[in-house]
Amino acid sequence: MSSILKQSKKIIMAKTKWVVDPTHSELGFKIKHLMISNVSGALKNFEAEAEMDEADFSSAQINLTAAMASITTNNEQRDGHLLTSDFFEVEKYPELRFTSTKIEKVDDDTFSLYGELTLKGVTKPVKLNVEYNGVTKDPWGGERAGFLVTGKINRSEWGVNFNGVLETGGVVLSEEVRINSEIQLVKQAVSVAA
Repeated sequence: MSSILKQSKKIIMAKTKWVVDPTHSELGFKIKHLMISNVSGALKNFEAEAEMDEADFSSAQINLTAAMASITTNNEQRDGHLLTSDFFEVEKYPELRFTSTKIEKVDDDTFSLYGELTLKGVTKPVKLNVEYNGVTKDPWGGERAGFLVTGKINRSEWGVNFNGVLETGGVVLSEEVRINSEIQLVKQAVSVAA
């Protein structure tokens, strides 16, 4: 009897899709240069979406793709060098991809985001910190959510090894790359699955 009741009950789950607003978002990073200062950069062309249970960002499945040729550090010569085999080998590996695997809610405004980052043909797990900045209505009747995403990765784990040694014994570029991204998502249609 209980199995019949279980079969007769259908759980209806509403899924909400959110997509990134690239004009109000930035995929940013910083890397230490000459061990004394940081160089900042960003990936300008990217797409991202999140699909989740109606109002629960901790249930989100997140996918992001970025064009590596869109990398910019506000220096044309350096940006050209980043496209070569010394760094990202963009002709061979044109995209960066991130796919979430788990989100843990730390508190009302903070999440730990786990996922797989694919860069230069290498896929490795990463953990990022997400600060939730809230949801608001925009002037056009839409709904938007804002997030600050931070974290650190070791670039050599993805085969980005170019460097040089300084007279003082340090290196030109640190291995650690700090991620600092502002993400604004726009709510799309809600779908209901039986």
